[in-house]
Parts: sequence; C-alpha cells; structure tokens
Amino acid sequence: MYTGIIQHVITVEHIKGQTGLMDVTFVFPENALKGLELGASVSINGTCLTVTKIKKDLVTFQIMQETLGLTTLGNLQEGDKVNMERSLRFGDEVGGHMLSGHVHGQAKVVSRVTSENNLQLTLEVPDNLMPYILPKGFVGLHGASLTVGEVTDNQFNVHLIPETLARTNLGEQPDGAYLNLEVDQTTRTIVDTVKAYLKSA
Repeated sequence: MYTGIIQHVITVEHIKGQTGLMDVTFVFPENALKGLELGASVSINGTCLTVTKIKKDLVTFQIMQETLGLTTLGNLQEGDKVNMERSLRFGDEVGGHMLSGHVHGQAKVVSRVTSENNLQLTLEVPDNLMPYILPKGFVGLHGASLTVGEVTDNQFNVHLIPETLARTNLGEQPDGAYLNLEVDQTTRTIVDTVKAYLKSA
C-alpha cells in the first residue's frame, strides 16, 4: 500500500526488452535505498513493481506484458523522470489517501492552465472510469494523491500547488500526455454496490 505522497523523482538509467517482459533500471537516491531488499514493492509512476536487482544505487524492476499494456510504463525512455514512493510501513503517517499501486487506466492531459501559484490540469478519462471520479473525491495520478476539482462528462481537473509541482513530475506533462490513473477504491466499491442493488431491485 502507498500514501500517494511522492518521495522522490528518479531517472530511468537503462531499459532492456525481453519476450513479454521489460527490465527497467532506475537511479535511486541514497536515502531511498535504506532497507530496500529484493522482492520489495515500490510505486513507479503509480504502478506497484517488485525489485529484482540492486547494484549500488541502481535498482531494477521487471515489468510484465499486462502491466506494460495497461500503464504508461511501456513508453518509458532512458533519461525519463518518474515518481517514486516506497511502500507504506506500519506506523507511517498517511498524509494523502491509500493507494494500492494497481492502475485502473490512463488519463489524457487535454489542457494546462498556469497561474502564479497553481497549475490546473484537465484530463480525459475512459467512460468506464468516470462514475468513480467525483468532485472533491480523490484520485492517484502517476502515484500522486490528488483532490478532484470539477467533473464534466468524461473529463475532470486537478489543481497542483507549488509543493506538488516541486515533488513530482506532474508539472512536466504536456498536452496529450497520458498519466497512470488509480481511482479511489472506497468510492469504486460504493458505486458498484449501489449499481448492483439498483439493477437487482
């Protein structure tokens, strides 16, 4: 589990493709390596991945074909910057909201509006995910916990404050970029339960 509070923005060092798999190696800062072991779960751009190799400050993950197809990770290039969060430990403060690292789909950036202390991103989402996105609710975008602003048809917006822009790669996403989206699981459970009840009534 994750909190949606991004701990570091890290760099893709090396990518190696295999049949049905992709090995991706990242450069980790020293303080992110403490206690990291093989088999540990780490969120990379909101996707829960398993550590398969550690060599000094280089950490490698194997990404399976299903994950490559569902998320944006299949489009990574060497030198790209990604959001990273180590998994939640017992006793840690949950400053955002609980994320599983299981991406539900991709959200497309359709507009950026910049003001003095704010960046507003408007995103387009597949129709099947829109019922779970509600005003003042929560979503995970590239692993960052964000509050939903306005919701219209198949779009919604989020407002990014300077702290979020400094701690994540979200401010660097251009129009047309796709972001990994995780909807709030509690909202999803309630909506699906109500739908099932109304259908059976």
